[in-house]
Amino acid sequence: MEPNQSSNLNEILKPYGVTPHFVENNGKVKKIFSNKGTLALKEISATTGVDFVRNVQRLFQLGYNRIVPIYPTLDGRYAVWNKDKLYYCMPWVLNEYKEDQFEKNKKLFRELARLHTISSKEITIAKEEREDHYEELTSRWEKEQEFLEEFVEACEKETYLSPFQLIYCLYYHDVSQALRFSRKKFDEWYEETKDHDKVRTVIVHGKISSEHFLYDERGYGYFHNFEGTRVGSPIHDLLPFLSRTLKSYPKYYDECIEWLMTYFQHISFRNEEMKLLLSYLAYPSTVISVVKKYFHTPKSKRNEMKFVKKIQRHFWLLKNTEYIIMRIDEYERQKKEQQQSQEGAST
Repeated sequence: MEPNQSSNLNEILKPYGVTPHFVENNGKVKKIFSNKGTLALKEISATTGVDFVRNVQRLFQLGYNRIVPIYPTLDGRYAVWNKDKLYYCMPWVLNEYKEDQFEKNKKLFRELARLHTISSKEITIAKEEREDHYEELTSRWEKEQEFLEEFVEACEKETYLSPFQLIYCLYYHDVSQALRFSRKKFDEWYEETKDHDKVRTVIVHGKISSEHFLYDERGYGYFHNFEGTRVGSPIHDLLPFLSRTLKSYPKYYDECIEWLMTYFQHISFRNEEMKLLLSYLAYPSTVISVVKKYFHTPKSKRNEMKFVKKIQRHFWLLKNTEYIIMRIDEYERQKKEQQQSQEGAST
C-alpha cells in the first residue's frame, strides 16, 4: 500500500486497537492481517451508513446473531467516520462450507424469515398516506395500460410490422393479462386495508442473495453486506430476489416455490401482505419499460435485434413469474379452504 493509504488505514483501525501487518486490497473490502487475527474492513457511503449502524445495533439488541459479527470500537461504536466515509470491521469468513445451491437458498430463506420475525414492528400509518399510494400507483398503471393498448392498435394498423412490433403483438395478451391480475390484487389489498391505521415493518436486508449468505466452519449461515438495510415491508426483500432468480430461460421454478414455502412456514404472512406481494410480483413493469423505450427511440436509431432480444428476455421473466404466482395463489386458496373447514368443524 502507498504511504498515505497506510497512514489512513492505521487511523481507521486505531479505534479498534488493531495494528495491521499486511493488507490485501479488494476494492471496498480490505483483508487485514493484524495483531487481532484476519479481519475484513469495509467502506460504505455516509448516506446509507446511518441506517446501517442503527439497524445492526437494533438486531444485536433483539438477540439476532446470524449476521457476520461486526466488531465495535474500543468505545462501543459500530463504524468509524473517516474522510466522508464510514468503515466497519468484521472477521474474515472463509466461507469454505460446501453445499448445493438449493439447500443453501433454503437455509437463506429460513434465516430471512427469522430476521423478519424478530425485527417485526407495528407502526401507525395515516389512512391518507395509504390512499395517496393507491391512487398514485393506480393512475400510473392505468396510463401504462392505455399506452400498451394504443401501441398494439397502432402496430396492427401497419401494413408491414417490424420484428419488434410483431413479437409485441404476440405477447400482448399475456402482458395485459398479467397487468389485469396485478391490478385486481392491488384493488383487493386496498379494499382490505383502507381502514387500517397500522402496518407491519421489518428490518429489510436490502439485497439478499446466496453471495451475501456466508457459512462458518461449523456450517452455520450468516448474512453480511447489510449496507442497503432499511425498515420496510418484508416483500422488499422477496421481490428483488425473485426478479433476479427468475430472469432466465422459461422454466418451472419448483425450487423457488420450495424456498418461498420455507419462508412462509417460518413467518406468518398476512393476507393483505400476500395480496400486495402478488400484485407487485405480477406487474409486467420490465416489459412495459422496453416497449416505452422502443416507442420513444427514433426509427433511424432503433436496433430491432437488440429490442427483440430485450422484450423476449423480459417476457420469459413474466412467464416464469406467472408460474410462481399461480403456485402461491393455489397455496393461499388451499390454506383458506383448510381454515374454513377447521372453523366449520369446531362450530
